[in-house]
Amino acid sequence: MPVEPRPRWRHRLGWTLPWLLFLAFPLSDLVSTPRPAGVRVVALLGLVAFTAAYLMVFDRMTSPCRPVPWRPLVAVGVLGAALAVGLGASWVGLLIYVATAAAAGLPERWVWPVVALATAVCTGVLAADGMLGELFFLPVLCVLSAFALRGTRYLISVNAELAEARDELARSAVAEERLRFARDLHDLLGHSLSMIALKSELAGRLAERDPARARAEMADVEAAARRALAEVREAVSGYRQIGVAVALAEARAALSAAGVALRAPSPLPVLPGPVDAVLGWVVREATTNVLRHSGARAVVVDVAVGDREAALTVTDDGRGPGGTPGTGLSGLAERVTALDGELQHGPAAGGGFRLAARVPLAAADRVGTP
Repeated sequence: MPVEPRPRWRHRLGWTLPWLLFLAFPLSDLVSTPRPAGVRVVALLGLVAFTAAYLMVFDRMTSPCRPVPWRPLVAVGVLGAALAVGLGASWVGLLIYVATAAAAGLPERWVWPVVALATAVCTGVLAADGMLGELFFLPVLCVLSAFALRGTRYLISVNAELAEARDELARSAVAEERLRFARDLHDLLGHSLSMIALKSELAGRLAERDPARARAEMADVEAAARRALAEVREAVSGYRQIGVAVALAEARAALSAAGVALRAPSPLPVLPGPVDAVLGWVVREATTNVLRHSGARAVVVDVAVGDREAALTVTDDGRGPGGTPGTGLSGLAERVTALDGELQHGPAAGGGFRLAARVPLAAADRVGTP
């Protein structure tokens, strides 16, 4: 289930809005404290430039592929310190922004010296105005905010690395699957096509002097071609088959996008092809029901393989489809029954909905999957 990306402006606003609350204090001081008009204009322009530079730093921090430029960082540090020192205690909250910008954009070796300097300036301005005892928490916030932003920056970088690693694994899996498919087709068709070519050539040479043997060779060619076609169809059917592992991967992506947690065993036990296919359909149908009907927040999948049968159970904490079974469950029951299996569904113990299938392993001897 694809998730529409959030608009960029909304993403940026959600990140920065909580941090912009400290601007209320300098704005209030700018309005209420009597100062010359020129000082007010310069202070307002400095505050606007400071906020713009800070938003640039924060925006780049939320995009790990884009490095934070040094000019906005310098602007945040210089303007924040100058406004705080020049205009007094009501403006020292800007030094919290200086500390967070340093934690967000500077290399590791420079972060904490700059944070310590911002904290010292904040403490000095408060002490000079005689308000250190009243607003002692502001220097503390400089340090705590820097720690918080440093941790956030680390998480963003780790998530970016994980996403890159996941994409690389996906590309490797596709490449490996292509190689496997090519190898399997070569193994399936190489012998048959070689035999067809040789027998066709032999039949051509025998056509005039031994027509009976030529017809026999062509009959062998026809049989080999039909056999090769059947093998290719069987192989393609196997590649199209969706097993439990693939169904769980699809379910995890769809449920995660809907805010539903999925817990499943790992690694999965090896299942025979037809059994794996029909249990994969069970996972798919359960996922569809959770997304459409249940309103669940968590789904648990259990897989057990015994000597004679395999069992798969999907339990959620929602309300289930309700009413009579729908077309999906009815069709799923037919698939399971066709392999002499049993499908159960209904309320789970302790609340929620439970969908369970049991399929005998002897179903692997059947040809194809319903």
